[in-house]
Amino acid sequence: MSNDQASLPVGERDVPSAQRLHKVLARAGVASRRGSEQLIAEGRVRVDGRLVTEQGVLVDPHTAVVEVDGKRIAVDDRHATYALNKPKGVLTAMSDTRERCVGDLLREAGPDFAADGRAGLPAGLFHVGRLDADTTGLLLVSNDGELAHRLAHPSYEIPKTYIATVRGVVAKRAVEQLRAGVVLEDGPAKADEVCLRGSQRDRTVVEITLHEGRNRIVRRMFDEVGHPVIELARLRIGPIRLGDLRSGALRALSSSEVGALWAAVDQKAVRA
Repeated sequence: MSNDQASLPVGERDVPSAQRLHKVLARAGVASRRGSEQLIAEGRVRVDGRLVTEQGVLVDPHTAVVEVDGKRIAVDDRHATYALNKPKGVLTAMSDTRERCVGDLLREAGPDFAADGRAGLPAGLFHVGRLDADTTGLLLVSNDGELAHRLAHPSYEIPKTYIATVRGVVAKRAVEQLRAGVVLEDGPAKADEVCLRGSQRDRTVVEITLHEGRNRIVRRMFDEVGHPVIELARLRIGPIRLGDLRSGALRALSSSEVGALWAAVDQKAVRA
């Protein structure tokens, strides 16, 4: 066994939650137990940055960073992250005495998840970032505080893509302004990408990607270039897409999807 590998096994007496690596991989949905053993034997698995090729290594899924073929795998079964398609008029809040909110949607969705062999939704879920009441689309919900912090913090620059229906026919000059940056009351803001998706009469559909998350920033940017937003929906957060998730519905992210989110924030941390 190499020196790197020798430091990997975790004694069960020291860490009660330690489990054999192939079982951790199988539970995360990477492969069957036998398939996971094969991945380990082929040198495709790393734990905390160190290559593991020996069978039977013990790891703590609550703290270990496990990668398969260079991609991080979500192995901590205490944490769960979901995609929610927030409807219009729903507040991004876990509770509100007067208005319908995200917390209400989660309480309504909980029983549906018991049918998947789980006792409803896990405790401690909260929304990651915000969408204003009039904006629909993708909102992440998680009980993983560290992942949520990184996704929401501006320093990690996680790109978010929106589809906006705006007033007027958007000319090339307005697109260039959005890409170059506009000055708002709380500082400059610019889009990473802007694509015109079509126009009809006095309306234009625009896809816009940016990595900022300031309050109502997309609406304010379009206001600044003279094209107020009529409708706005978020389609993507980093590697996670809304897809065909119906309005008001919730779906659990797969282990690979959560791993992709971690890869996005880890990559940014390395670059920083």
